[in-house]
Amino acid sequence: MARRKDKSAGAQPADTAEAGDTSGRETMRLDKWLFYARFFKTRALATTLITKGRVRLNGQRQSKPGHTVAPGDVLTFPMGNLTRVIRVLAPGTRRGPAGEAQTLYLDLDPPDPNATSSPLE
Repeated sequence: MARRKDKSAGAQPADTAEAGDTSGRETMRLDKWLFYARFFKTRALATTLITKGRVRLNGQRQSKPGHTVAPGDVLTFPMGNLTRVIRVLAPGTRRGPAGEAQTLYLDLDPPDPNATSSPLE
């Protein structure tokens, strides 16, 4: 019998291998990234929103939770009464505390005019 080669010798990092990316950029599944960045309480909630076609990636409607996101991508999706527009900065390695999650993205939403009123007025 022939022996099987050990596949771990040439294995890629988990996030890159999972996404199937060949361009060298670090990528991650869309549903997993939304969960890691703490936009949704569970990955299943993120998956549901994506499969309903409510998430846009770089202006294109996405319906597959396994679609990959990479740094520089822009996501648009509803959260409650708001529409969030964010730029992905990093793929992330875990669902950490809120402070860590906020380093994964840049909020591109315009500021709320009511929230910027001066306390002296």
